[in-house]
Amino acid sequence: MKISNALKFTVFAAAIALAVAVPPAHAEKVLKISHLNPGDPFKNNSGAMTSVFKSLVEAGTNGSVKVQIFSDGQLGKDNEVIEQTRVGVIQSNISSAGGVAQHYPLIGVFDLPFAFPNIAVVHEVMDLDSPFGRKLAADIEHKIGLKVLGLLDSGGYFAITNSKQPIRTLDDMKGLRIRTMTLPTHETIISSLGGKPTSLPWPEVYTALQTGVADGQMNPIPIIAFAKFDEVQKYITLTQHIITPYVWFINKSFYDSLTDDERYVVDYAAKTAVIAGRGISRIIEASSQGLPHLAKKMEVNSVSAAELERFASVSQPAVRSLIQQKFGAEGAEMLKAMEASIQAASSGGTRKERMALQGTR
Repeated sequence: MKISNALKFTVFAAAIALAVAVPPAHAEKVLKISHLNPGDPFKNNSGAMTSVFKSLVEAGTNGSVKVQIFSDGQLGKDNEVIEQTRVGVIQSNISSAGGVAQHYPLIGVFDLPFAFPNIAVVHEVMDLDSPFGRKLAADIEHKIGLKVLGLLDSGGYFAITNSKQPIRTLDDMKGLRIRTMTLPTHETIISSLGGKPTSLPWPEVYTALQTGVADGQMNPIPIIAFAKFDEVQKYITLTQHIITPYVWFINKSFYDSLTDDERYVVDYAAKTAVIAGRGISRIIEASSQGLPHLAKKMEVNSVSAAELERFASVSQPAVRSLIQQKFGAEGAEMLKAMEASIQAASSGGTRKERMALQGTR
């Protein structure tokens, strides 16, 4: 029987359509992850985290999950990439508190000044394994529909830089135009200290400092270093007044679509990556990339303990009041939960509770 050319074409087209419609049993899944910082894993924590995460996920899933990293804010501003993750344009992102606040304002509870006594307590509390971390992550998922894959500090305690004068006393803050993230808590901190908060998106900060639109800014040492603010700022004051989180999101539908084995790999890869991110931040702070590097061009000073008490006495009540006014009972309750977790971590309680739980398994 002779088959017509038209029929041959129809059969061929159908075969092609079927091949396209039915993917291979082991088709790879692509996880696109965005962050604002440089991609070099030795320059900042999100660069380190994403590099470690990619390596562990691709190896651990035998290539069934591929990770594509978009660094340097290639995909847009912080709040924009969060929305991209939420709707599934990308699958994951690591965001600063400034971006998170536009989707989940309660992240501002972390901005209570002088709340964390040391970096070890920060690591205990600002973590998905802490009671507060679990509570926060559950609330975020409930309210904006994104799963929290990791929680850690954005690079360390904040220092204040400026181009006008050393800050040694509370009076030295008066009138200084300090760039802040678009966070009411940060704006309140600066205004309570006598400064003039100037909210600007991250890509505009260097130019604003260079041209005098802002006199100064506040950020962790690693961020000040990789952003090259030493080129446009003269003084750096180690106030250690706040420490803010990076929140690592993953699209919940994508996460749920992974196999049990793939989810296991993604979870442990993220946990390991967070540890790497914390480690690189501490290394940068202490190494020639961090404060010693900045000190070559900038005048570095600390504030006396007595003077820091003055800083805390005006800024802490102002932020407490703002949280209670802005978020009501919910804000007060979340703040109370964070402070309880800080207290437990300060006395070793969080760690003891975890060890006790492990002993019962």
